[in-house]
Amino acid sequence: MHPLDGLTPPRKYWALAATMLAMAMTVLETTITNVALPSIARDLGVSPAQAVWIVNTYQLAIVVALLPFSSLGEILGYRRVFGAGLTAFTIASAGCAMSQSFTMLISFRVFQGLGAAAVMSVTPALLRFIYSQKQFGRAIGYNALVVATSSAAGPMIGSLILSVASWPWLFAVNLPIGLFILSIGSRMLPETELAKRPFDALSAALSGLTFGLIVVGVDRLLHDFMTALALLACGAVSGLALVRRELTQATPLLPLDLLRIRQFAFSVGASVCAFSGQTISYISLPFYFQQTLGRSQLEMGMLMVPWPLAVAIAAPVAGRLSESIAPSILCSIGAGLVAGGLVVISLLPASTPNGWIMACMVVCGTGFGMFQTPNNRVMLTAAPRHRSGGAGGLQATARQFGMALGAALVALAFTAASAHGPTTGLVLAAVFLAAASAVSAARPGTQLSG
Repeated sequence: MHPLDGLTPPRKYWALAATMLAMAMTVLETTITNVALPSIARDLGVSPAQAVWIVNTYQLAIVVALLPFSSLGEILGYRRVFGAGLTAFTIASAGCAMSQSFTMLISFRVFQGLGAAAVMSVTPALLRFIYSQKQFGRAIGYNALVVATSSAAGPMIGSLILSVASWPWLFAVNLPIGLFILSIGSRMLPETELAKRPFDALSAALSGLTFGLIVVGVDRLLHDFMTALALLACGAVSGLALVRRELTQATPLLPLDLLRIRQFAFSVGASVCAFSGQTISYISLPFYFQQTLGRSQLEMGMLMVPWPLAVAIAAPVAGRLSESIAPSILCSIGAGLVAGGLVVISLLPASTPNGWIMACMVVCGTGFGMFQTPNNRVMLTAAPRHRSGGAGGLQATARQFGMALGAALVALAFTAASAHGPTTGLVLAAVFLAAASAVSAARPGTQLSG
């Protein structure tokens, strides 16, 4: 069968199940441990500030390693990198579950994050070979659905596990799932043509330094300003050195060749803005509902649910629509809906019935689903097929970097406007989503053939 036609059933559905389960497991791990931090800190004898690094270490490892692993996927094969990453993630999960000290847990979290980065970096590229070009939009819709619902469901699933078991089971639960995915993936995932070039280790090191120093620097702005500035400056120097080196490479690890494609570059910019805005929203909304609108803990949880549920419904629908409607139109409308919904929520009086608030949350979730799937589709189809790894890696990097940036910015907003921090956060989120809408509208027309 021609590679553009994708896999045939039932292999196609088994391959899709393997990739989506792996994405769900690795994305869940970014949020499932949040609810366990107090008990982990108590059991391992560390402060709450130290315990936060159980989450930060995992996310930092992902951001640092995404682009190098996407390059390795093109060189060694996406299936091989996927399998190696999932194996590392599963083994590291066992190590986390058995950790008896904070240092041991942090060490295994690094390896867990590296494994997750390998899975995340090549999954979009694998989807391009699992599905035909004509049906690729719906495949990206499934991926968007899994990412959105997994990240939102993490705290709830973590709470359920902790209600019947201790915190090591948050990691141990990955073992049977990881082994099941490996048994499927080794037989069902497609083989792809390998790129005939060596791995650029120096560019990989510079890429890791750039993203790592910037993320840590932004995180430290509120705690140690001078150190943060030094880290950001070093990150900028590393980034400049990386760009200068990549300009001389025929197939750069930092895909500057892909950023020369205007559709791709606009989609990356829109993605960073949108995920920054979504992260700011997710952090600000619980405080806004409780502190500003005076809702209880139970009501707050109820009000947060419609957003991810609406994304879960809208993302696959938007994937199908993107096969017949210009993605720039869908993305611009979708991001605009989120921005408008957030502005309306920020203006609501405390007497507003919960039903109206939930309706606004549905609008926001629907809009984000409309944005995310077509935008991802453009990023992955605007790139040549032999650069699918680089495109997938930069797509995941844009998402993770946007989330890290959003988390840092909402902390700054809460500090700068302590009396109205949640409302300020919602307005800031709306600004980022409006920017994503504008960038999407300005994007050049996109071919629908994929």
